[in-house]
Amino acid sequence: MDIEIQGQKVGLTHPTYFIADIAANHDGDLQRAIELIRLAKQAGADAAKFQNFSAPKIVSDYGFKSLGEQLSHQAAWKKSVYEVYDDASIPFEWTPTLKEACDEFDIHYFSSPYDYDAIDMLDPYIPAYKAGSGLMSWPDAILRMAKFNKPILIATGDSEMADVERVMDLVQPVNKQIVLLQCNTNYTAAESNYDHLHLNVLKTYHQKWPDVVLGLSDHTQSAAPVVGAVALGARVIERHFTDSNEREGPDHKFALNPDNWAHMVEEVRILERALGSTEKRVADNEKETYVVQRSCLRAACDIKAGEVFTEEMLEVLRPATPGALMAWDLPTVLGKKAAADLPFGREIRSTDLV
Repeated sequence: MDIEIQGQKVGLTHPTYFIADIAANHDGDLQRAIELIRLAKQAGADAAKFQNFSAPKIVSDYGFKSLGEQLSHQAAWKKSVYEVYDDASIPFEWTPTLKEACDEFDIHYFSSPYDYDAIDMLDPYIPAYKAGSGLMSWPDAILRMAKFNKPILIATGDSEMADVERVMDLVQPVNKQIVLLQCNTNYTAAESNYDHLHLNVLKTYHQKWPDVVLGLSDHTQSAAPVVGAVALGARVIERHFTDSNEREGPDHKFALNPDNWAHMVEEVRILERALGSTEKRVADNEKETYVVQRSCLRAACDIKAGEVFTEEMLEVLRPATPGALMAWDLPTVLGKKAAADLPFGREIRSTDLV
């Protein structure tokens, strides 16, 4: 099944749809956010995505402090979890300006909402909803997005299969325009993260939900996982985007810079060309090698008219001259007589047999 995002078809028979997740990489600066939109378009993204949350509605300051330490990628943060989220939040007032900038640069405007107010606020501005992996633990929020009857992209990081099934059971009855994204939510940029992407989960998703568009939300940097995901059927790719991995901030280190983003898109476009047709046939650019690399039946010696063909008088050699008999035609040649003299090396044709 295909879906449509702002007039653009997305599905297995269409080009891969790329979402540049700018997220917190605006660093609190609206003009910087607009510049990142421009750079994302230039690098080949179809959509520029932000995230709408407010610290009091997404994290518990008490809860994180009671853990006693900041875990995973948050361990490297110099501020508390609450403070980082507060700094990274985008004012609702930015939304019309960001949407206008995306329209100006001819790129789709996305944002991931993380509370009911953000979900409702975004409806007039976005062509599709994106549910971040964290909302797998809050299915009702995903259902609220789905009820707006726009395409909904669901990231499934930090999830067991039972979590995914729970969400799909809620969403499918109200919205069929689903993109299901395999995702790993380790944001440490560690090289070992490639061992945990589990792209083969895409096969499981396709088997269970064959009419759903598949995708990958990824936080590594190599183009290889993205190319692999597309080969496995993913047609939506989301990765974080920044202008420099050297900047300070929670998302810069693992994001792709413009050069790496453009390289990733280029590699996928090459793959899409290479995937081609499901029909096995001689390709258009093989018309000449079809002759020069295939073999046909040829005279292994000078053959006189009236001689009976024996196996010793024939050999299989390149080129396969058009119209010549092939190796599998040997049984039909043996025992027949030569209709005329055939020089050594000459291809054997059906007209040479009597």
